[in-house]
Amino acid sequence: MQYDVLIVGAGAAGMSCALVLGSAYPKAYATDKTIGLIAHQKTSHLQSALFNNVLGLAPGTLGSKILNSGKEQLQSLYPHVDQIEKEKVKEIVPIANGWTVTTNKSSYTTREVVIAVGYTSLINIRGLASYIEPHPKAQTVKDRIWLKNTDHLVAPGLYAAGTIAGWRSQFAIAAGSGAQVATDVLTGWNNGTHSKVHDKVTE
Repeated sequence: MQYDVLIVGAGAAGMSCALVLGSAYPKAYATDKTIGLIAHQKTSHLQSALFNNVLGLAPGTLGSKILNSGKEQLQSLYPHVDQIEKEKVKEIVPIANGWTVTTNKSSYTTREVVIAVGYTSLINIRGLASYIEPHPKAQTVKDRIWLKNTDHLVAPGLYAAGTIAGWRSQFAIAAGSGAQVATDVLTGWNNGTHSKVHDKVTE
């Protein structure tokens, strides 16, 4: 399968990125774009999260509930975004005009990749080692890592989002990072004209 953008990880950053990209479908520059989300969530820190301090979330909201409702929201509103279930990424390598992403079950080609997995040093995706450094905003004893980047861009066509991009582990920060990457991708699709997607109440 050939994608224009493939998101790896479906936690706060990855799901936020997918939702913003999916919502751009009515835009002329996004209508023909193919978007995929490798929705592996077993190791997401949201599995054990409890939220009392996040704007817009009812106190007591469980991260595990958000993981499920996020996929349902994406499927309901933006079904053109492919959700690839029960696959784990093993390797990401550059090719002409894009990347090959290999999972335990299949292989995909894509023009752009967004890495939105957690910042644990246990990450085991071949092809990313040269970009990995100690996390700049986590305690050294935690042994966290990031993909060294400039404004989320690791290499041409390769983005990092959320904690793996060097941000602190807060839900709102990770979600915002994913949304930021989505608008950067949209801006590229729009030939460099800065782009964002807002829904508005109409009368």
